Amino acid sequence: MTSMLESTTHSPRAVKRATIIRHGKPETIGHAVEQVEAVARAHGVDVVGADEAANADLAVVLGGDGTMLRALARFLGTGMPVIGVNFGRVGFLASIRPEEMDGALARVFAGEYLVIELTTLDVDVDGTRGAAINDVVAHSSVLGRMVELSWEVGGEDLGHVHCDGLVAATPSGSTAYNLSSGGPVLARSLDAMAITFVAPHSLHVRPLVIPRGLDLVICNRTPDVDVAVIVDGHTLATTGRDRRVTIRLGAQRSLLATMPETTFFRRFRETFVG
Repeated sequence: MTSMLESTTHSPRAVKRATIIRHGKPETIGHAVEQVEAVARAHGVDVVGADEAANADLAVVLGGDGTMLRALARFLGTGMPVIGVNFGRVGFLASIRPEEMDGALARVFAGEYLVIELTTLDVDVDGTRGAAINDVVAHSSVLGRMVELSWEVGGEDLGHVHCDGLVAATPSGSTAYNLSSGGPVLARSLDAMAITFVAPHSLHVRPLVIPRGLDLVICNRTPDVDVAVIVDGHTLATTGRDRRVTIRLGAQRSLLATMPETTFFRRFRETFVG
């Protein structure tokens, strides 16, 4: 049974061409590439390389959440869904276990999968722009030094906070750094952003969830410490004093393919509840 909160972007179709995105360390996935290729051959699916990936119907990811994020970002805006076989530690975005791969991929190649639209974030740092699948983090660039951040939402000033940093997370990213910093988990069907301060030096700062249409603007007010702006784990820019960072819900959606039975709430229970 699928959750009513998870809507598909279109009716899934049988896969004719697939591409494979693998973990950066071959030893992590072993012979999984050959295994995918064998299942594909058995079901009449062509496996294409990176030079032809734009013409594929589906990307099969072999790795953990980091590899999944890389693939989702790579194919953002192309209309290609991405499905994951979890060879990572948590693998919250992946819906196939390695031991289930043959049977699951046979079903996927026959069109038995769902495609979920994932909300993204756009970030602008003085003209330097990026897109995030998981989160945008504004963090002190000096280990052990806190920063002072002013912040506003929808043009309304919300004051200054002394902290180690701030996490702006999509629903799919809400279970990562946002959650470990005390932020809320957002069901991935929500079109919203979670804002959570990291180690705030205040008893009055609370996480906030905002809808599409309201920009989050933060500004580094620290006189002698820069703020690093990190998009999905990669540094986009470093900001000095009084430089503004604008974060909003993105216009594009990334496309996550999942097994029909692997709903958000099932993965949440398996990962965080036990």
